[in-house]
Amino acid sequence: MNYLTEMYVKASTRVGGLLKNERGSQTLEWIGIAAVIVILVGLVSTAFGDSDLGGTIIEKFESLLDKMIK
Repeated sequence: MNYLTEMYVKASTRVGGLLKNERGSQTLEWIGIAAVIVILVGLVSTAFGDSDLGGTIIEKFESLLDKMIK
């Protein structure tokens, strides 16, 4: 029984240490931010490409700028 208690204490100490270890969390946050930026750049490049959606967005921006200038 003493052996089982010793193994339990070792396992719970190791698991507790792993749960308190947050060294990789900041790296994961930066990877998530980078992924969002890549997705946004992809969406913007697709929108301003030669597609119909890009042309529509460009026309809306041009009309908005024309209204602001006049």
